[in-house]
Amino acid sequence: MEWAMTATYEVIATGDLVPSPRNARTHDRKQIRQIAASIEQFGFSNPVLIDEANVLIAGHGRLAAAQVLGLKEVPAIRITHLSDAQKRALRIADNRIAEKAGWNMEILASELADLSSMELDFDLEVTGFEVGEIDIMIGSAGGQEGLEPETAPLPDPDLPQVARAGDLWLLGKHRVLCGNARNADDYATLMGDDLAHMVFADPPYNVPINGHVCGNGQVQHREFVEASGEMTSVEFVSFLRQAATLSARYSQDNATSYWCIDWRHLPELHAACTGVFAKWINLCVWCKTNAGMGGLYRSQHELICVFGKSERGHRNNIQLGKCGRNRSNVWTYAGVNTFRPGRMEELRAHPTAKPVAMIQDAILDVTKPGETVLDPFLGAGATLIAAEIARRVAYGMEIDPLYVDVVLRRWREATGQEPVRALDGQTLASLETAVSKETGQ
Repeated sequence: MEWAMTATYEVIATGDLVPSPRNARTHDRKQIRQIAASIEQFGFSNPVLIDEANVLIAGHGRLAAAQVLGLKEVPAIRITHLSDAQKRALRIADNRIAEKAGWNMEILASELADLSSMELDFDLEVTGFEVGEIDIMIGSAGGQEGLEPETAPLPDPDLPQVARAGDLWLLGKHRVLCGNARNADDYATLMGDDLAHMVFADPPYNVPINGHVCGNGQVQHREFVEASGEMTSVEFVSFLRQAATLSARYSQDNATSYWCIDWRHLPELHAACTGVFAKWINLCVWCKTNAGMGGLYRSQHELICVFGKSERGHRNNIQLGKCGRNRSNVWTYAGVNTFRPGRMEELRAHPTAKPVAMIQDAILDVTKPGETVLDPFLGAGATLIAAEIARRVAYGMEIDPLYVDVVLRRWREATGQEPVRALDGQTLASLETAVSKETGQ
């Protein structure tokens, strides 16, 4: 077949372009916004195709995006060698043939994983993939093999006790403060000018550890610093309200907050959070694979209240399974009383430990890579490890220096990196050495 192509490149006013009445391709608002985001980030890298009368052959979506952006001119390639029938056929082929392309999923996942680990000044959704899709593909690519999500170093009084009240620690992009979840100054120190996109809070339930959590087993824990059974119901509501209010103050307007509680104290948590958050999004149930202690019925669940700070739409990466995340409000994960690898280490690390995988899934539900997760009751650091795996940033607060030491060592063991004390830039290892020399430990 012989043909002679006649095409010229030019810049043309958007008002001079004529959409074809025979264009069969449709573009919804969401796709137009995606095209507009691409143009904003990368420029108008794909010129529209027009004929001698300025009628669009290809690029109707790009023109609509340009109009959304208020662009006065766009680049165009003018084609004048085609017959009317050829132009109509090309208009279809330009869209249809592109649909028949596929993906090398291994390369795609690797590219997305690499991009997500970079200091980007743009959102990965500009690639056209949803956050849920990106997270699933990155997860399939691996890259976090060094992390052991369900194990933690044990609180060991024989190890050097490094953390002190008021210390801020830098763990890569993450931050950990030995501070009080009810102290506004501590939040200011931890958060700086940042606001959290999500809160995951697992406060003490105002239940004594001995006799309720530890039982008569071989693993015994000391009582929590506060809210370990010593508070009245009114005092516990006040305790929770103070922490909820401050965590909300340091959250984005569309942030989602997850608050863990047991069935006995659900009324107190609800009372505490009423008025702090604009809406109660859902009540999730952590269904453990094994039952624990109990009276008439053995307890096999805990509750997670999901709140929205404002009436603004919260991020939803689930979208009824559209992007591959199929989730309900019943979460089935093994508890610490389930016999499995790492179970004893997890139990020794913290008496009420939550599964890293459960927290990670919650993080993936409502945040995107690089966003910040605040945990005002960090405990043994499960939220920190979950955020590390999910490629999010964790800002955690823990009042007990013993558990701050656990968190720091747990992250170091998982990542191979050294936590750094913000005050003076000293590493955890150097401070452990110094304390050992001072105390003879």
